[in-house]
Amino acid sequence: MHQKLHQLCLAAAASCLLVGQVSAKGTAEEVARLGKDLTCVGAERAGNADGSIPAWSGKWLGKPPQVDFKGTGGHPIDPYPEDKPLFEITAANMDKYANRLSDGQKALFKKYPQTFKMQVYQSRRDFRFPDSVCEVTKENAAKAELIDDGEGILATTGGIAFPFPKTGLELLWTSSVFTFRPYTEELISDNAYVLADGKINWGRVKSRNLASHLDPKKHQNTADNNQSSFYLNETLLPERDKGEINTGMEWWNFKTKPRQSWRYDPGTRRVRQSPGYGFDMSFPGTGGSITVDEVRLFNGTGERYSWKIVGKREMYIPYNTYRLHSPNVKYADLLTPGHANPNHQRFELHRVWVLEGTLKEGFRHLYGKRVMYIDEDSWLMMMAENYDARGGLWRTSMMNYFYAYEANTWQAGVGLYHDLQAGTYLAFNLVNEQRGGYTLNTGKLTDKDFGAEAARRAGL
Repeated sequence: MHQKLHQLCLAAAASCLLVGQVSAKGTAEEVARLGKDLTCVGAERAGNADGSIPAWSGKWLGKPPQVDFKGTGGHPIDPYPEDKPLFEITAANMDKYANRLSDGQKALFKKYPQTFKMQVYQSRRDFRFPDSVCEVTKENAAKAELIDDGEGILATTGGIAFPFPKTGLELLWTSSVFTFRPYTEELISDNAYVLADGKINWGRVKSRNLASHLDPKKHQNTADNNQSSFYLNETLLPERDKGEINTGMEWWNFKTKPRQSWRYDPGTRRVRQSPGYGFDMSFPGTGGSITVDEVRLFNGTGERYSWKIVGKREMYIPYNTYRLHSPNVKYADLLTPGHANPNHQRFELHRVWVLEGTLKEGFRHLYGKRVMYIDEDSWLMMMAENYDARGGLWRTSMMNYFYAYEANTWQAGVGLYHDLQAGTYLAFNLVNEQRGGYTLNTGKLTDKDFGAEAARRAGL
């Protein structure tokens, strides 16, 4: 391991432990650091040695004073409209920045040396979580634990699960399941599968998501193993799949209550259960370009992999990506061959956790190894690399988040999923040419809007 990577490993993960079955709770000394030299969710408050990562300010909760925000349902509004790139990374100068690039980014430079570039902006750490998130995180730091071989969790919802992750599974739960995100989400989005020759296969989906435990008024104790989340996706394009509905729900223990899912088939007008929905099944409407469990880079149970914390690094990651979702950016300009137009993307230098999953013996999956890069401030997965069974880097992905003012937290925007072997990519959850953007935290969705009966009603 590179010496710098050793130096950046936190004391909380000092030995970069392989995942075990026993959770190690935060010590009294660790918990006491929250809100002091660490932010209230466990990120390093200070900047880095050369000042290229600033100290965390957390000066804004919700809408910044300079933003003319009309309410939820619109496109994201950039709070930094005057920012210009500090510099640009290209295939010609990438070696200069190699220690702050992921293997996936390096692979994109090598595959598209004439067109792929990264515009690096000033790093911004200005948004914070509500006080309730801080309070719950402090409680979880001392008490949260994994159970049933890491398939279940005992914690209080509404905060971060493990601000001092000791094992790979603790970091996985914190970054994929136990994040603090909007509790209701509604949108119509476009999916563009861009082929190597630049031709585009289009999809369109109407989505609804509910995580009622993230409503600040409805914190849960996961020991009750209530439903943790609900989803319903209705296919609008392509025409051959129009009217197909996939819906389901999850609980706080994948072992005792696995994900339940149903599919409405418009041809037969019947609803059927989809047993085992997840893992490396093809996500509907994406032409097989992503698996179900790589939406938002990873979701669902991590049972098929052995997970370990590699350490922490300073890396250039997508951040404050408001412009990428602007209605002023048209698909014809954005969706260039090989990769999205770099002129509309924003990268910043941040500290990230590096999480690695290796497929267990006796289990199957398209991906033999997975690597995730997790932002320390938000605990969200920002980038991922997926390797084939022979160990070759196959696909590399980037999630583009922005802070949603109405939700006081970060919202997942477009995901860019690159197939390095085929030369294709998927731009997932585009909203630029939709009438609106993301409708969040309206409180209108209930559990009755999901499941088999909801799919049947929606399909009639």
